[in-house]
Amino acid sequence: MLTITDPAQKKILALLETQGRQGSALRVAIIGRGPGGFQYDLRFVGSGEKGLEDVVVDAGGFQVFIDSQSAPNLEGSTIDFVEGISQSGFRIDNPSSIWTDPKAKAVQQVIDTRINPGVASHGGYVTLLDVKDDVAYIALGGGCQGCGMADVTLKQGIEVMIREAVPEIRQIVDTTDHAGGTNPFYQPSKGGQSPLA
Repeated sequence: MLTITDPAQKKILALLETQGRQGSALRVAIIGRGPGGFQYDLRFVGSGEKGLEDVVVDAGGFQVFIDSQSAPNLEGSTIDFVEGISQSGFRIDNPSSIWTDPKAKAVQQVIDTRINPGVASHGGYVTLLDVKDDVAYIALGGGCQGCGMADVTLKQGIEVMIREAVPEIRQIVDTTDHAGGTNPFYQPSKGGQSPLA
């Protein structure tokens, strides 16, 4: 089901000890999708917090609880702990595709290969949230959230690229709260150019 590497096991056991949480379990859950794949939640919980339908993995010194909704998408995954100059922390290698629907997979591929490389140059990214009834629901983040050119990027860039590659998609809905960004990359303006236009 789920493999915990030796470095990850040692780090988890060390954290349990330093936090005085011996006997606790590690809960692993998929909480959403984001740029590059699934988003995960890893946290310590008491052994009594095991759900009735949780999958339990014995990881040698502690147990891992996985909720029944996350379990199918975590099948064959590996949790590792890496320490280095460019990266430090837990890393989950998950062979599962973040989408099972062929249209969602196709839209995600367009976002990963064409859209995100373009908006990344302006500090932004696009996340596919869902595809339902031939409508793709997306969210813009980073420099794209609150950007004065977000509507142009959506209409002249994102929509064009997705519809060209996946003609079955009839609408792209931006669910982003553009007023909610704490420090948008761009301020609204009367001119400028979208990174994808």
